[in-house]
Amino acid sequence: MNSSNRDCDALERLRSAIQAAERTAGRMPGCVSLLAVSKGQSAESIAALVACGQRRFAESYLQEALVKQEVLAKMAVNPPLEWHFIGPIQSNKTRKIAETFDWVHSVDRLKIAERLNEQRPESRGVLRVFIEVNVDNSVSKSGVAPEAAAALIAACQALPRLCVVGLMAIPAPGQVDGFARLAALNAQLLAPLPMLSMGMSADFPAAIAAGSTHVRIGTALFGARRVQVPRSPQTH
Repeated sequence: MNSSNRDCDALERLRSAIQAAERTAGRMPGCVSLLAVSKGQSAESIAALVACGQRRFAESYLQEALVKQEVLAKMAVNPPLEWHFIGPIQSNKTRKIAETFDWVHSVDRLKIAERLNEQRPESRGVLRVFIEVNVDNSVSKSGVAPEAAAALIAACQALPRLCVVGLMAIPAPGQVDGFARLAALNAQLLAPLPMLSMGMSADFPAAIAAGSTHVRIGTALFGARRVQVPRSPQTH
C-alpha cells in the first residue's frame, strides 16, 4: 500500500470513529468538525491529506506554519484550506496570526484579543476565536480561569474584527471529566456559545459525548511521524 492510500485509509477510519461517537452520544451526524493537527509535519504530509479531502488543519508554531502555508497556497484547492491556530500566543506573534489564520483556539487574555482585533486585515473578514479555559486550574497550563471566563468573553465580543464562537480546553491527560466541566461552564453563560473545541486522539469520543464541536487530531492521522520543518525568521 502506498503512502497516499495509507493517508486516506487513516482519514477514513478517523472519520468513521467520529461518526460512531456522534451516534453513541445521540448527536446529529456531521456536527463535529475534524481538525488535522499538522504541527511537526511536512507540507507534503499535509498535501497527502488534502488529496484525500481534508481541508481543516491546525498548527501550534507560527514560524513553522507560515512556511507550510506558503507551500500549500500554491495548490489549486477548492474549497480552500482552513487554518486554525491552536498554540499559546505571544504578543509578538499576533500580527501574522491575525493575517494568515482563519480561526484561533487559544485566546486566553484580553491583551492578545485586542492585538488580534487591531491587526486583523479588513479584507479577511472577522477572525473566529475560541476562549481557552484552564478547566483544571493548573499553574502550568495556559487558559483563563473558569471564574474569569465570562468577563473575558464579554470583552472580546466587543471587538469588531473578532467573532467569539466558543470555548476551548485541554484537560490533563486522562481527566475526561474536564470536557463536562467546560460544557457546563458554557451552559451557565447568559448566552451560551455555539462551539466547543475539545478532544484529541486519545480522548475524542469522550469529548464528543460531552458536546465537542471541534476535535483536534494529530497522532491518529499522522502517526508518530515527526519532521524538522524549516522555520522563517522571527516575526514581530
